[in-house]
Amino acid sequence: MAKMTILDMVQDILNDLDSDEVNSIDDTVEAQQVAQIIKTCYFEMIDNRNWPHLKKLTTLDHVGNLELPNYLKVPDNMKELTLLKYETFTDDGSYQYRDLKYKYPDEFLKIVGNKPASNTNMDTVIDPSGIRLYVINNADPTYWTSFDDTYIVCDAYNKEKDDTLKADKTQCIAYMNPTWLVSDDFIPDLPSEAFSALLEEAKSTAFNALKQVVNQKAEQKAGRQQRWLSRKAWKSHGGVRYPDYGRKSRTNY
Repeated sequence: MAKMTILDMVQDILNDLDSDEVNSIDDTVEAQQVAQIIKTCYFEMIDNRNWPHLKKLTTLDHVGNLELPNYLKVPDNMKELTLLKYETFTDDGSYQYRDLKYKYPDEFLKIVGNKPASNTNMDTVIDPSGIRLYVINNADPTYWTSFDDTYIVCDAYNKEKDDTLKADKTQCIAYMNPTWLVSDDFIPDLPSEAFSALLEEAKSTAFNALKQVVNQKAEQKAGRQQRWLSRKAWKSHGGVRYPDYGRKSRTNY
């Protein structure tokens, strides 16, 4: 199926509903309601899987807090981070991006939870929770984690180069949430083969919602969404460990 604008889909659905014809989604209240239903169904489809076309090369956000020099922020529109690199300075004077290795929060705390008496190249960083983290201050980071799915926390930073970790020195591969525009000619960011599913989902939901029928379809969608979120709800990393039962373990970045 070819890609469709919001107006195209609204007109198609209104025709099946035997409603008034419109030339814009703003022409009638019912057209506006259908447009909102399409938006809701669209983002449900986006949330239910990681779409390959939404996998992007991007960066993290800068925190800019000298009291949290080893912190970076997850962008609000980032759905799932799959790879994180940070710019490092090599002995021969060149720069390169090095993969940072993910650690589960409890594993990360074992790395930054103790301060050797002999090591003076460490800062005591107080996490917003009040927990002390002992962070190396003269080296590029090696490990990262996230305690709250909002901030990325690293084990080190090099204060000789920067006061804090810098967003423009990160390289990420991540699934990013798309934007939505309330406009007649807006085309949702989906592969062409997915438009049929979006249209039929929105059409079924519109019949239930606008014809005042018990919305069994919506209940089914809610159940699917909850099952998905029980398996995957973290943006920065899957927060649940699954037993491998002898299978080869997944590589963590």
